[in-house]
Amino acid sequence: MKDTICALATPQGGAINIIRISGPQAVAIVDKIFVPRKGASLAQRKSHTVAFGDIYTGPDELLDEVLVTIMRAPHSYTGEDSVEIGCHASTYITQQLLLTLFDNGARQADAGEFTMRAFLNGKMDLSRAEAVADLIASSSRASHRLAMNQMKGGFSAQLSLLRDKLLKLTSLMELELDFSEEDVTFADRSQLLGLCNEIEEVMSRLASSFSIGNAVKNGVPVAIVGETNTGKSTLLNALLHEERAIVSDIQGTTRDTIEGVMTLGGVAFRFIDTAGLRETYDVVERMGIERTLEQLSKSSIALWMIDPLQSKEAIEEVARTLLPMCRGKRLALLVNKCDAVDPIALSKVMQWGSEMVRKYGEGIEWDEHDLWAISARLGTNMYNLEEFLVRSASLPAISSHDVVVTNARHYEALKRALANIADVKQGLATGLSGDLVSESLRAALRNLSEIVGEVTCNEVLGSIFANFCIGK
Repeated sequence: MKDTICALATPQGGAINIIRISGPQAVAIVDKIFVPRKGASLAQRKSHTVAFGDIYTGPDELLDEVLVTIMRAPHSYTGEDSVEIGCHASTYITQQLLLTLFDNGARQADAGEFTMRAFLNGKMDLSRAEAVADLIASSSRASHRLAMNQMKGGFSAQLSLLRDKLLKLTSLMELELDFSEEDVTFADRSQLLGLCNEIEEVMSRLASSFSIGNAVKNGVPVAIVGETNTGKSTLLNALLHEERAIVSDIQGTTRDTIEGVMTLGGVAFRFIDTAGLRETYDVVERMGIERTLEQLSKSSIALWMIDPLQSKEAIEEVARTLLPMCRGKRLALLVNKCDAVDPIALSKVMQWGSEMVRKYGEGIEWDEHDLWAISARLGTNMYNLEEFLVRSASLPAISSHDVVVTNARHYEALKRALANIADVKQGLATGLSGDLVSESLRAALRNLSEIVGEVTCNEVLGSIFANFCIGK
């Protein structure tokens, strides 16, 4: 925190680059290399003002004409003195400017270090800091709304209410401990139990929202499965409108999972092309098939691809392995390469596939209408498939005011806090001693405090901010 840090804060490819500097010497370091065209030096200027001038890398070594913005502590993103230099986006100019800043006392910022300093300086809590990374990574309207809501403090406000109620409960229990010899009761047990139920209801609602939040943030997982050479990779490429996967007539080309994300109807979908299911003695291909089954278990939607030239026996062999693993998932059955066979043969294969789902698909969310003949190569009936995906995502409309948990760390902390509240309720119901009940209450408070960063450690902080980009 005593260092002054700097980094490029804009991506390559634009006309202007922004270099961000933050720390106790930020203004002084830039003052050494910047000469304003008019007016006072940076040290004499007010906060939140912009100066136009020249950057020099040495005596009489003019580098660029720049705009310099000053933000003085504590009224900056990091809470420290901060300077942002807007220069032309030449790679040479940017590199030389950074090297000049290093030579004058700044150092390269670590990934996420600006936001970490904002957290450590009390400008935002940890959940809001994590929302900054989510906002940068947002790829759909829904994920953007959730990140903005969390960054504005919607989730933090809910946690604050929960923690206030837990503190009230804890203070009443621990006050009784102080007067344990007098056998004084400060709160009726039934009232405390009612408060626990109220806290548990809010926590449960937040925890249960994670399935929606995770799908919005990372994309609804869709597994493309089937026997080898049915056109799974061709379908992935068609959905993504790019050549993501290698397409070949050779069986077993895809030996590992290949992923791609696209947005349909405002919802992000994460498509996973998997290794074809078949008996094989190839060790690498067998590992790919194992990963296929693993990815299928994690998916919400499964697209079963069938080649119309397959026999009924071959289709049934795959169905016996595949369909039991689709229990609880939405399933679409796609008979690919419809342009390669006559309509009668195509109809027969579609009928076989439908029979297999009825025979082996217990517990699968499937409808007879979720069966199409497609050509992934030509794009035939792809509109029906896209409509099915949007319909199957079944994500509720999300407004800017909805509080939805999107972070796995927050979800795990909520689950632990819920377990603590369950212990409290059991202790109150069975007449457990107040000191043991208070311990469970304190544990619930610690778990909620971990989310906003009031209780944390350097290892956790390092893990969180390592996922940020440099410059943020």
